[in-house]
Amino acid sequence: MHETSSINAFDIASMLVVAAAVLGWFNHQFIKLPHVIGLTVMGALGAIGLLVADAFIPGITLDNDVARLLEQMNFTDTLLQGMLSFLLFAGALHVDLERLKADWLPVLLLSTIGVLISTILVGLAMWGVGMLLGLPIAPIWYFVFGALISPTDPVSVLGVLKEENVPLSLQSAVAGESLFNDGVGIVVFTILLGAAVSGAEFSVSEGARLFAIEAGGGVLVGLIFGWVGYKALASMDEYALEVLITLAIVMGGYALCTQLHISGPLAMAVAGLLIGNHGMNWAMSDVTQDYVVKFWELVDELLNSVLFLLIGLELIVLIPGVPHIVLGVAAIIITLIARAVAVGAMTKVVPAARLDTKGAGRVLWWGGLRGGISIALVLSLPANETRDLLLAATFAAVLFSVLVQRATLGNLIDTLRENSDPDVAEELPESAH
Repeated sequence: MHETSSINAFDIASMLVVAAAVLGWFNHQFIKLPHVIGLTVMGALGAIGLLVADAFIPGITLDNDVARLLEQMNFTDTLLQGMLSFLLFAGALHVDLERLKADWLPVLLLSTIGVLISTILVGLAMWGVGMLLGLPIAPIWYFVFGALISPTDPVSVLGVLKEENVPLSLQSAVAGESLFNDGVGIVVFTILLGAAVSGAEFSVSEGARLFAIEAGGGVLVGLIFGWVGYKALASMDEYALEVLITLAIVMGGYALCTQLHISGPLAMAVAGLLIGNHGMNWAMSDVTQDYVVKFWELVDELLNSVLFLLIGLELIVLIPGVPHIVLGVAAIIITLIARAVAVGAMTKVVPAARLDTKGAGRVLWWGGLRGGISIALVLSLPANETRDLLLAATFAAVLFSVLVQRATLGNLIDTLRENSDPDVAEELPESAH
């Protein structure tokens, strides 16, 4: 007999897709939660069930098997090097560049200065909580946590735009910020993590230099791949080949960014904006547009389903104690406050911005969801006690974001509409929840 071979990448992908499809059907038929919320809840309940079974039923080791499977899959690499490139491109295709231009300055400030403000505030506040608890965490690690938890996750935010019917006047601001601030957050995280791991004193000037190289390089590669892709699309009218070209832009562009050590997320956001606007308007026939849009909507739905199932299942690697729980609760409160300060500062520092006057500040604040990117980044930290504590804080903030903020965003929009004057009410139509 032949020995059983180890599970390969195709086997893992197959199990995840089957699980997402089965649980998605079950949720649709019986539980009827919003799709990604239902998958996250069922993934988390499944992880808890496996832990309980392992504790009380002799011989059951399914939790260990699932943990090994997740480790073999490497959640961090799967998301950051695989899913994220497709998700960002798919999301950027639907962002109206003309609307984004109207509020480009506040979006730019939220995506850059806003992330830095939140990183610093979260780092300082969590440092204070850690000192009160007497936790053995070096100060620099609290700022690493601030960097990984501050960006809003495009997967979560763009899902809200579709499911909760965020007003058209706010869509570009919310989507634009979410597409760019994750790339900025990843760059800041990488710089701070390098300082934390090496033990070297953090240099603001060196950090700024690295940031300029990684972020600027990502934007440049995105512009190049987007322009080349646009020219290729404009030279033909073959929908199958044109869909393939959009796929090549994503995979080839992201792979190049990885080799050059520059920001792939920013590159894909820029490339997606170019193809979704100039490409759709001037380089594709109506038939091609239909196929491209439907293809990327399918990719987006599939990867969203798998991602939020994984977020729930990753709970299996966390066994919290009292310090973990306290730090998790503190992380929820602190990240909300830091987000409020960053949004308030950035929307009010620009006099021409209409964002705050139409209730968008509150939508940007409560809609600043955390998701898979934060989970992937914290799981990439070196395995030790510090990682376990920051993992608990990250899971708490992400689960609160997905299960509470996401689920209630539609109600917030309804409340803003009901309490607004007629001009504002036009900008806040009925939500689709």
